Amino acid sequence: MEGLGLDCDPIFRDHSNARVGSAGNTSNSVRTRKEKRLTYVLTDADDRKHCASANCLAVLKSGYDFIFTGSRDGTLKRWTLDVDSATCSATFESHVDWVNDAVLAGDNTLVSCSSDTTLKMWNCLSDGACIRTLRQHSDYVTCLAAAEKNSNIVASGGLGGEVFIWDVEAAVATNSKSSDAGEDECPNGVNGSNSSLPVTSLRSISSSNSISGHSTQSHGYVPTTAKGHKESVYALAMNDSGSILVSGGTEKVVRVWDPRSGSKTMKLRGHTDNIRALLLDSTGRFCLSGSSDSMIRLWDLGQQRCVHSYAVHLDSVWALASTPTFSHVYSGGRDSSVIILDRLVNKESILLCTKEHPILQLALHDESIWVATTDSSVNRWPAEGQSPQKVFQKGCSFLAGNLSFARTRVSLEGSTPVPVYKEPTLTIQGTPAIVQHEILNNRRHVLTKDTDGSVKLWEITRGVVIEDYGKVSFEDKKEQLFEMVSIPAWFTVDTRLGSLSVHLDTPQYLNISGKPEDDKVNLARETLKGLLAHWLVKRKQRLGTQVSANGDLLVGKEIPPRSLTHSRVEVDGADNDAVVYPPFEFSTASPPSIVTEGSQGGPWRKKITDLDGTEDEKDFPWWCLDCVLNNRLPPRENSKCSFYLHPCEGSPFQILTQGKLSAPRILRIHKVVNYVVEKMVLDKPLDSVNPDGTFAPSGGQLQHSVVGDASFRSGLKPWQKLRPNIEILCNNQVLSPDMSLATVRAYIWKKPDDLILNYRVVQGR
Repeated sequence: MEGLGLDCDPIFRDHSNARVGSAGNTSNSVRTRKEKRLTYVLTDADDRKHCASANCLAVLKSGYDFIFTGSRDGTLKRWTLDVDSATCSATFESHVDWVNDAVLAGDNTLVSCSSDTTLKMWNCLSDGACIRTLRQHSDYVTCLAAAEKNSNIVASGGLGGEVFIWDVEAAVATNSKSSDAGEDECPNGVNGSNSSLPVTSLRSISSSNSISGHSTQSHGYVPTTAKGHKESVYALAMNDSGSILVSGGTEKVVRVWDPRSGSKTMKLRGHTDNIRALLLDSTGRFCLSGSSDSMIRLWDLGQQRCVHSYAVHLDSVWALASTPTFSHVYSGGRDSSVIILDRLVNKESILLCTKEHPILQLALHDESIWVATTDSSVNRWPAEGQSPQKVFQKGCSFLAGNLSFARTRVSLEGSTPVPVYKEPTLTIQGTPAIVQHEILNNRRHVLTKDTDGSVKLWEITRGVVIEDYGKVSFEDKKEQLFEMVSIPAWFTVDTRLGSLSVHLDTPQYLNISGKPEDDKVNLARETLKGLLAHWLVKRKQRLGTQVSANGDLLVGKEIPPRSLTHSRVEVDGADNDAVVYPPFEFSTASPPSIVTEGSQGGPWRKKITDLDGTEDEKDFPWWCLDCVLNNRLPPRENSKCSFYLHPCEGSPFQILTQGKLSAPRILRIHKVVNYVVEKMVLDKPLDSVNPDGTFAPSGGQLQHSVVGDASFRSGLKPWQKLRPNIEILCNNQVLSPDMSLATVRAYIWKKPDDLILNYRVVQGR
């Protein structure tokens, strides 16, 4: 590209076989495929804290005092425990959706599953490196189970009704062999360190968060499949040796499997609603199940029947844990209570603690129990894990008998049990999740509200909070910040991860008027450049080149241009890009994370400061690289606005118009004033109007109409110098000279028909 010191980057290859059709192809057109998007996730808080519900817990018991948490914010964290504190020592970031469960396999392997349909393996003692990604599920992966004494075996289940049994050692070994065999490597490390993914399916997350996928030929390791579920699986459990696996879900039955072959051995019926939690004793003889019917059932697998039912909760049971001997069981769920059951002696139960948030998972650790809830914080409570009977000596126990749900509710509500403990001994604090948002009309600011009720204003082009309003009315603040301006939408936002996720699809020409007057800034392009500024520096360092302050490439030798055969690309006019603005700068103290995917490997997530410059078209969408490296954008969409210009009724002044006029949507009303004045005063052909009535840009940039040699040289705005004084009206409302045609059409005209503007001369000003 002339004038920018940029040539097409050698990163690009012939993608003609990778796409069906091309943008701008009018002849022999074929169906075009939706381009991959790029998302960046923002946080204004300490990223060492979770900002959404903690879905899962895992305790490392061999020589380290670590606890691992997985959250709906898409990350896992390792916490180093002290007597009265917990410090985040590592963040594991690669999942692109909720982390639903996590288990420890062996001494140092952490396995997690996610709503992004993957399982990921991590070295839990590392600084957060993902060593393996497993893609076999067709839908959200909801639960995992591991064998305590057989570190190689992990089972996974999900909403697709699939249950897979994985040999961890074989999966990692196959991964290494695949790399040695010369399969494509994933330089971003998402699928492993110097390793590739044995592809079983490639999926992308659409704007509605639905999952689409297509199967491809499998390579390398294939897990054992336990076939039988016809509906979603929500819970799994395995005995210590890994010889028995149980599963449950929306079918309301407990299925028992031989994980070595994947064969089903029995089916246990008794629950009347979804099964949400399962627990096996070390031998595999007894199984506990918790259900949305509020009941906990004890099953004897040898007898293949339910031997006891415990009615101790007022609502769904979502979490179970037990002492090593299975003598005492801890349960929690939607009623926000943790209850201890004495399973062997008196069949009694006691309310250990209760808080305001439903309980998602429990994990015993020495004399305490960790409790994960729908809040972003995690609490540790006393549990007397070695001698639970001591707890029963501190409070009022109640019978946990074979009662119906209705009788249990009456019994519990009448007695109102008092919790043994009022406050936890330790809290791992999270940050409030964002639950409400509004994109403001200027398309740069987003108003948010979190679970604490705090309202904040974000500037998404820099990823920072520019105003913290505290606990005020969200609706009132939204009304106060309203601006009558119409700017095309260039991003979408969601708060699924508890933070702001900003989605960029293929950017179009979004020339927004900025400062100085009438300079055009493409917000999408400059935001994208800011996000990838660190990557660009690293990339140029690897290539032995340098990068200027505004991101341009300073090379010692010319880079040969390459054409993208999959899409016609339109380059900005030279005048329009004569001034290259520095990209928007994002915080390095709290950097956003990028979520995207390229031509291989599936979606991935990384902080922008962790990008090392090795990422290429296999990792990024092609349009991102073309924009950042070559300053090019896809062909512009129709951004014109048609309108008629008529004198006000009764006005003695008229000008000769050429019927319907057409101008860019961003054209300001003061330029329409210029047009009227020129036609009225100068009585000469207008250089700025084409014969067809279109406002003509010169060199790709809208020009001022000239009224006199000195009219616009004094620094005053054009409409302050014009004689006679002209007003432009729409629907009998006088328009501000700063308004754009798009704003007038959206907020004043409010009709699908072509815009009608009226003009009149204002006397005596």
